[in-house]
Amino acid sequence: MKQKLILLILFCLCTLGVAAQGVVTRQKPRQNTTTQQTTPSKPRQNTQQRQKPRQQTQARPQNSGTTSSRATSATVTRSGDNMVLSVGGVNYTMVYVQGGTFTMGATSEQGSDAESYEKPVHSVTLSSYYMGETEVTQALWQAVMGSLPSGISSYSYDLKGSQRPVCYVSWEDCQTFISRLNSLTGQQFHLPTEAQWEYAARGGNKSRGYKYSGSSDVGSVAWYTDNTNDKGSHNVKTKSPNELGLYDMSGNVWEWCQDRYGSYSSGSQTNPTGASSGSSRVRRGGSWLNFARVCRVSYRDYYAPSHDYFNLGLRLAL
Repeated sequence: MKQKLILLILFCLCTLGVAAQGVVTRQKPRQNTTTQQTTPSKPRQNTQQRQKPRQQTQARPQNSGTTSSRATSATVTRSGDNMVLSVGGVNYTMVYVQGGTFTMGATSEQGSDAESYEKPVHSVTLSSYYMGETEVTQALWQAVMGSLPSGISSYSYDLKGSQRPVCYVSWEDCQTFISRLNSLTGQQFHLPTEAQWEYAARGGNKSRGYKYSGSSDVGSVAWYTDNTNDKGSHNVKTKSPNELGLYDMSGNVWEWCQDRYGSYSSGSQTNPTGASSGSSRVRRGGSWLNFARVCRVSYRDYYAPSHDYFNLGLRLAL
């Protein structure tokens, strides 16, 4: 009887030991599971570290976009009868215009296209001067100013190119540009007077009496609405020059003049500088967005000096 009791006790103890071992064994995976749950937090820390290069990548375009390269010096040298301006590796030729006397306004070659504000015709005598061979290019503007007018890149028309005329410049912007250029060169560049502009556009003392600057066939000398399809400006010097070797004085972009706008006088004048009062400034030459009649050498128009536009630029005089 005692032996049976002892065997029963031993059997119960063995059963309890096996059960206890099962409990201990099942607890171990729970500990492992807890460890696995804390492990993923490490890659998240690494992901945050990888964000640093992203911040640097975003910063680089911002820095390059604001960097400007404005020239700190410039030279003006003689080349035959002409002068060559060099700024930051960009050359710009100033063509010698021998002075003389001409009839300013809508003369007979303008025909039925003549407007009342191009009259009365009158005699003007000018001293000799220099006129830019081309409109001021974007390359020259950037060399002097350090950057281009923002409208050139943002506008939907095709305007941007180093050899295209600068545009989106007001008369006031032109004065800033010229002031900086004169500081670099020690010269006295300026916008041409309206009389200087028309005399040069007509070919000066070499004039053959053309309707447009260099020809009575507008398409040979001008970018205007019929041959640009209103798509934008063109590189300078891609049409034929006029009698003086000046390009694009008809078409491509309008060109600011120094003068205030006012009515013509019938009397003879010497080196006129425009109206003595008024706020608007003269613009000349027409543009790629205008009809042929606007590109005539006698056509005149005006804008407020603070106005800029996608087909309005400048040409230098000296």
